[in-house]
Amino acid sequence: MSEESLHRMRHSASHVMAEAVLEMFPDGKTAIGPAIEDGFYYDFDLPRPLTLEDLAQIEARMQERIADDLAFARREMPRAEALELFADQPYKVELIQDLPEDAPISIYTHGGFTDLCAGPHLDSTGQVGAFKLLNVAGAYWRGDEHRPMLQRIYGTAWEDQAQLDDYLWRQEEAARRDHRKLGKELDLFSIHEVGGAGLVCWHPKGARIKRLIEEFWYQEHERGGYEIVSTPHIGKGDLWAVSGHLDFYRENMYSSMDIDGVPYYIKPMNCPYQILIYKTRLHSYRELPLRWAELGTVYRYERSGVLHGLLRVRGFTIDDAHIICMPDQVDDEILGVYNFSMDMLEAFGFQEFDIYLATRPREGKAVGEPARWEQAQAALRRALDARGLPYAVDEGGGAFYGPKIDIKVKDALGRAWQCTTIQFDFNLPDRFDMTYIGEDGQEHRPYMVHRALLGSLERFFGTLIEHYGGAFPVWLSPVQAMVIPIADRHVAYAREVQAKLRQEGIRADVDDSGDRMQAKIRNAQLQKVPYMLVVGDREAENSTVSVRLRSEKNLGAKTLADFMVMVEALIESKEPHKLTLANDD
Repeated sequence: MSEESLHRMRHSASHVMAEAVLEMFPDGKTAIGPAIEDGFYYDFDLPRPLTLEDLAQIEARMQERIADDLAFARREMPRAEALELFADQPYKVELIQDLPEDAPISIYTHGGFTDLCAGPHLDSTGQVGAFKLLNVAGAYWRGDEHRPMLQRIYGTAWEDQAQLDDYLWRQEEAARRDHRKLGKELDLFSIHEVGGAGLVCWHPKGARIKRLIEEFWYQEHERGGYEIVSTPHIGKGDLWAVSGHLDFYRENMYSSMDIDGVPYYIKPMNCPYQILIYKTRLHSYRELPLRWAELGTVYRYERSGVLHGLLRVRGFTIDDAHIICMPDQVDDEILGVYNFSMDMLEAFGFQEFDIYLATRPREGKAVGEPARWEQAQAALRRALDARGLPYAVDEGGGAFYGPKIDIKVKDALGRAWQCTTIQFDFNLPDRFDMTYIGEDGQEHRPYMVHRALLGSLERFFGTLIEHYGGAFPVWLSPVQAMVIPIADRHVAYAREVQAKLRQEGIRADVDDSGDRMQAKIRNAQLQKVPYMLVVGDREAENSTVSVRLRSEKNLGAKTLADFMVMVEALIESKEPHKLTLANDD
């Protein structure tokens, strides 16, 4: 079934659901009920809160209407007639009144239910496939917190039961992999209301993984010809005025602070300061391109309602870089960033990607002449076309200073997560009067390419948690081996094993708790530790360890040297899913 057909079916399912709800609550008021990605919803103003039992009854009534195979009939009518028809439905009346005077007003009827709707719909209710009502949530009318709170019923609909079952499994698996849940269970991070919503505290294990990501990032950037810079966390208001942030980005910035009578702002982006570094001296065309990278922490205001664990925060670190180059170097640099991005993302185990070209925002939300935007967008298109890459266009999705390429990774469940952004910028070099001395001895204006490969480290970390379900690759695991003494008399040998592993750079802990051996193994598995090394009398006598995997596979006794060789090889290779050197993980 095509996406268009699925959309039509889900929209039709929302009408069938609205009819069922009004049968149960005849005095209920209906608002809107669109199709959405993977499903549909409808907003209701009802006399009491809905329960899970109500959803079961609504589903049963929907099945009856689907079995009746009622035709969907469309009709257009004058505004006055529509207002009279929906006189007892205030939300529909408001929608009608907000339509332009000359806009056609259409209704859809199936059986005894009629709704204000532009369509389209299926031919009949009998064409609605397999569906399931998922949950009820609160939703302000028209998203305005000062308007009435409505009850929103979410549902999903698919062509057949097999597709529905697959979707429900993926939803259950997504809940199991939820990074907020695993972040607590694995003791990785926390966010505290008393400390501030959207501000992340990294626990020792989480900070260890974050440091591993950062060390890999620094290593790869130095190999890739980048130089590392570091810039302040706050800046004078004049800086953000010149950059355009105060004009075009103020709603995402925090309020100013007064320092010696001068307004300062905590930085929402790193780029203006890197430009100031550039302007400390003259530059020749022989130096270009300059590639400057920074793990820069920024702060942006996000509404409390959209904050979501690590995925939507107020303070985060961007793996930021800016390439300052001559106009004839732009295409090669953009392509180079794309290749670098793919190498980085694949190193973390991602193989599938969605690519978007984000174009000029609407008037009043962008700086620069339209012709310059077209030039910049053409440069990004050439880079994508040069690799024969399929991409979609995100109309109006560019930054205020230039268009961009967005790359989203697909996780183990096929969900897309925003990571890499490659932005072409011709505006900030103008606003900051950046120049270089060309081969002709004259001053010329450079171009800038902004780029972040992993995006924010916080969001990337959350993505990794959900992609791997907390079972990180060996090289990223905060504890790579848990040494488990069978009895208290084996603790001394367990400590010897731990010390030797740590000397070789393998992160090892010892579980010397009073728990029984099987409980210790279970605890290590729950913590997603790749290897459990059980040691007892035999292991101590033979200088071996009994190796078990978090997958519950038992590798049996190995010398410590053999175990270390295997683990070191896997750390070096960064194999995302392997725990042994064999192909039977």
